Amino acid sequence: MEINFKVAETSDIETLVNFIRGFYEFDGHIFDENSIRTTLLKLLLDANLGRVWLIRKGEEAIGYIVITFGYSLEYRGRDAFIDEFYIRASDRGQGIGKQTIQFLEKICSELEINALHLEVERHNTKAQNFYRQVGFVDQNRYLMTKLSVQQYEPIA
Repeated sequence: MEINFKVAETSDIETLVNFIRGFYEFDGHIFDENSIRTTLLKLLLDANLGRVWLIRKGEEAIGYIVITFGYSLEYRGRDAFIDEFYIRASDRGQGIGKQTIQFLEKICSELEINALHLEVERHNTKAQNFYRQVGFVDQNRYLMTKLSVQQYEPIA
């Protein structure tokens, strides 16, 4: 299946918010539309923070992917994190995820990103298997996070 990627713009916020709502429902995250809109707008307006793409079949958006940027001594420079990756349920299992990861690999090479990271819910074994198939490996580490209590409520 042929897909394409469109760099998201501020005019795409409604489409993105609807996909984000679906993703958060699927993964069991708390969805606070106002904070999502504010954070998303900052990301869309500042390319130094990361990038957002709509995943499309023709002109129809079927999902989105977000990467955010970091810098790492361990990985010898720039690294990135797949912050969010969502394809609507009716379009899953058709090779779109694999094409999306291949697209990101090309983008990361162009942006001189040396390592691409992601996190996946422990219960989502289907996604874990997919990520292994496209070359992600378990580093035998735990991702641990300390959240700013005033800015974000943790997910149970």
